[in-house]
Amino acid sequence: MITPYFVIIPLAAAFLIPLVSKRKTGPAVLLSLASTFALVVLSGYAFFGRSGETLVYRMSGWKLPVGINLVQDAFSSFMLVMVSLIALTSLVFSPRYIDRLGGDAKYYSLFMVLVAGMNGVVVTGDLFNLFVFMEIAILAALALVAYGGRAHEFEAAFKYAVMASVSASLILIGIAVAYSATSSLGLATISRGLERQSPILVLWVGGLFMAGFGLKTAAMPFHAWLPDAHSSAPAPISAMLSGVLIKALGVYVLIRFFYNVLGAPPLFLQIFLVLGAVSIILGVLLAIGQWDIKRLLAYHSISQIGYILLAMGLDTTLGMIGAVYHMLNHAVFKSLLFYNAGALETALGTRDLREMGNVSKLLPVTSGTSLIASLSISGVPPFNGFFSKLVIIIAAVQAGQPLFAFVAVVGSLLTLASFLKVQKFGLRGGRPVERLIGEVDGGMKTAMILLAALCLVTSLLIVPGIRETTIDPVVKVIMEKTGHAQIVLEK
Repeated sequence: MITPYFVIIPLAAAFLIPLVSKRKTGPAVLLSLASTFALVVLSGYAFFGRSGETLVYRMSGWKLPVGINLVQDAFSSFMLVMVSLIALTSLVFSPRYIDRLGGDAKYYSLFMVLVAGMNGVVVTGDLFNLFVFMEIAILAALALVAYGGRAHEFEAAFKYAVMASVSASLILIGIAVAYSATSSLGLATISRGLERQSPILVLWVGGLFMAGFGLKTAAMPFHAWLPDAHSSAPAPISAMLSGVLIKALGVYVLIRFFYNVLGAPPLFLQIFLVLGAVSIILGVLLAIGQWDIKRLLAYHSISQIGYILLAMGLDTTLGMIGAVYHMLNHAVFKSLLFYNAGALETALGTRDLREMGNVSKLLPVTSGTSLIASLSISGVPPFNGFFSKLVIIIAAVQAGQPLFAFVAVVGSLLTLASFLKVQKFGLRGGRPVERLIGEVDGGMKTAMILLAALCLVTSLLIVPGIRETTIDPVVKVIMEKTGHAQIVLEK
């Protein structure tokens, strides 16, 4: 059973890094890269080799409802692949960038704790342990947001901590209500227990979790912490926060709880639709007005999460295909965009688009991959963002929601306008840049090229024949709704 190793490997690496890296960061880099590569291999095997299975690992051999279970199915394996891939590219990007901030081995140790926390959230089948792993990931994220040690980074980390505390309080109350009603903390047994409870209690539990985990997604109106945290963090950490953290701790848990535990109550699906539509439009409008490139990208995270929430709210198989597909695509192109922003900051010493210029000749890899990522997030074919957004739009029309389909189209057009601004002022227009103040090294270039290639490769996942072995098993688990709880209980 490989499931426990998704937590054991990164935690072991986090513990060993300070021991093997007294003064030099080289051993820390190698150990973190080796550990994350092992996670990529394990998650790839779990997803492609055993995606049709639901695996249950009983801690200490105790069965539900007494014991604590780890559950791995196609959905959790899909998330593990996503987390591992983005973590690996972030580590490849990190050494030179973090050295510029006076980096040491603590960065890599905290990074592995962050990965362990996210993996724990994804594989746990127990609500309280989900909370514990979530807090582990959040504490590591807070430290990494403030890693540069500057005033605005401490301020961003403080705001993040305040909102995380509010979120944690709401989730703990929700756990207490669920436990008082079902006498269980296992997600599968809670699902069975809530079926016998009054609809009012289900609404209370769902409302608390909607607010608590909604804060983790940073969708409107739960977004207040995100612009500061994502723009202040080091670029590879911004990629982790936007690319996978808000999905593992937010979107994944919302889908898992509201579909596989509560059975997709119509009231909450309507809330997902509205929150998604509002996030798409307001997020992109706020992004257009930004001149700080990382802050602009942070607001786009809100907008793109809106697409996923909107697709979740449709409660159709095609809509869920769009949601799952866009989760992966957003992780790829948004992480790439944050790498581009980090490379520009390293080379030019600024994040202000008005202080940049035409760097296409001096930074061909950065400018080329940035164009690919900009077209991807804007939904321009043949890049991955086009296909996932198209699926969501078609699903909305088929579900009898043409207004929400229109919102998705408008949001994509506004996104394109926003990234035309980025390309014009930050990379390809304005004054020519004659010299750079910093070097974009091979590690940074490698990370950007890998994700740029994935912006094209992941477009193939929607092709019939490929989709059936990649996206469809994930969607099948989700659309089983509370039937998934029965599968877990029978294991």
